[in-house]
Amino acid sequence: MKITNYKTIICIASVLFANIIAAPSAKAQNSYKIGFSSPALADGKYYIGQHFRDSFVVVDSATAQKNSISFAAKKKLDTGVYTLLDSKRAKIFDFMVDDSRNFSIEFDQEHSFAGMKVKGSQANTLMFAYMAKQEWGRNRSKAISADKANPDKREQAQKDMEALNTEMIQFEKDYIKNNAKYRFTQLIDMFKNIDVPSQIPAGSAITDLREWQAHYFRSHYWDNVDLSDHSIIYTPQMFDKTSLFFFNVLYYQDADTITRYTCKLLDRVAHDSTMLRYFLDYIMPRYEHSTKNIGWDQVFVNLVREYYLKGKCSWASPAEVYNKRQTVDFLSQSLIGAMGQELIMADTNQSDDPKDWISSHAFPQKYVILWFWDPDCNHCKKQTAELKTLYDSLSAAGNKIFEVYAVGYESDVQKWLNYVHQHNLPFVNVGGPNVNIDYQEAYNVHGAPTMIILNADRQIIMNKTIPTSSILPFIEQYEKLHPEQANRAPSNWQIEGIRRAKTK
Repeated sequence: MKITNYKTIICIASVLFANIIAAPSAKAQNSYKIGFSSPALADGKYYIGQHFRDSFVVVDSATAQKNSISFAAKKKLDTGVYTLLDSKRAKIFDFMVDDSRNFSIEFDQEHSFAGMKVKGSQANTLMFAYMAKQEWGRNRSKAISADKANPDKREQAQKDMEALNTEMIQFEKDYIKNNAKYRFTQLIDMFKNIDVPSQIPAGSAITDLREWQAHYFRSHYWDNVDLSDHSIIYTPQMFDKTSLFFFNVLYYQDADTITRYTCKLLDRVAHDSTMLRYFLDYIMPRYEHSTKNIGWDQVFVNLVREYYLKGKCSWASPAEVYNKRQTVDFLSQSLIGAMGQELIMADTNQSDDPKDWISSHAFPQKYVILWFWDPDCNHCKKQTAELKTLYDSLSAAGNKIFEVYAVGYESDVQKWLNYVHQHNLPFVNVGGPNVNIDYQEAYNVHGAPTMIILNADRQIIMNKTIPTSSILPFIEQYEKLHPEQANRAPSNWQIEGIRRAKTK
C-alpha cells in the first residue's frame, strides 16, 4: 500500500499545508518583523495565530492600513507554521517561520499559492512553490478525468494520468530530498502514510489478507511520527491524525481492542505529561459521553483506572482524580458484562405493598429488555410502538425469547398509566415511585429512551439504545459469539431467591 497515485500525495500535502502549525524548537529568536500586503487586506484588525487541535491560539495582533500590515515584537517566535487570521479570527492562509523572522509576503486577491511573492524567507518561497505545484496537479487531474468521460479521448487520458502520476511522485521525492533542512519538509515526511505490505508474512496467525493489513495499519499507524517531540501537539496535522486513529481506525473495534491500542500509544508518551494529557484530554470526554457507541464507556473506565487512578496523570488535582473515581464507580454498574441490578417496581396497579411489585429478573424468557421510556418523548413513542409490533409477532408465533420490562420514565403517573392503557402495551409495565432502588443510578439512565438487554444470567449484554429492527440480529450475533448462551435458560429458583431476599 505504497503511495503511487499523485492525487493521494497532493491530497496529503494540501491537508498538511492547511493544517500543520508551529512546532516549537530550539531554533527561536527574541524578535521578529513579518509583513503582509495585498489588495485583499482591508483596513482593520488582523492576527497571527497557531493551531491547537481544531481552534486557534492568537500570538499577535496588528492593524492593517492601505492594504498592508506589519507584525513586530521583541519576543520569542518558535519555528513552525503560523496562520494569518482576519478580524473574525478566521484563517486566511498559513506561512512558515523557519529560516527567517524578518520577511514579507505579498499575495493576490485569491491568495493563491502561485501568486505568493516572498522577500527574506527561502522557507516560505519553497513551501508556496510546493503548494502551487500541488494545486497545478489537482487542476490537471480534473481536466484529465473529464477527458476520460469521452470514449474518443479515454485511451490518451489514461496515458496522461499515468504520466502525471509519475511526474508528481518524482516531484515529491525530489522536494523532500533537496529541502530536508526545512521544518515544512520534515512535517511532510513525519505525517506521510505508512507502507502496508501487500502479502501476509510467513507464520502469521491471521490468514485473511485484508484483516492482516488492517491489523498492520493499526499497529504501525504512528511509526513515522516522532512522539518524543511534544511540539507536534500544536499542529492540527497531529490533531487530524489523532482524530482519524481513535474515531475512524478504531471506531468499529470492541472495547478491549480499543483499550489495547490506546494504551500501546499512551504508554509510549507516558513519560511526557504534555503528550499524555494531549491525548487523554481529547479522547476521554468522547468515550465517556458517547450515547451510541457500544463499549465506549468501558474504554473510558479502563483508561481512568490505568492512568488517573494509578497516579500517571501528574497534572490531575486530587479533586479531579476523586471525581474520575466516582464516575468510574458509577459507570461500572452498567457496563457490558456487569450483573444487571434487579429492579422491583409496582406495575399499573400501583400497589404500595412490595409483595405485589414485579422483579425485572423473574421471567422465564432467556432475555430481558429493560425499556426506560417517556410518553411525552416522540422518539420513545415511536420505538415503543415498533417494540410492541415485534413483541406481538413473537408472542403470536410462540417464540417470545425476551420479556420487556418497560419502566415509565415519567413523574406524572396518571399520564403514564393512560398511555399504557390507551395503546394496550403488552409489556410488563412498571413505573411510579414504588421501586426498590434508584434505577437511574443503577443503570446510568440519563434520559429516555434508554435500553438495557440482560441475558439468561441477567448480565448486561447491551447498554445502548438500538433500533428495534436490530434486536433479533443482535441476539443472534451474541449467541454466535457466546454459544454457551444459546440454549441457556434462567434459573427460576435463583431468581425467586433474589426477589424474596430484596423484598423482605
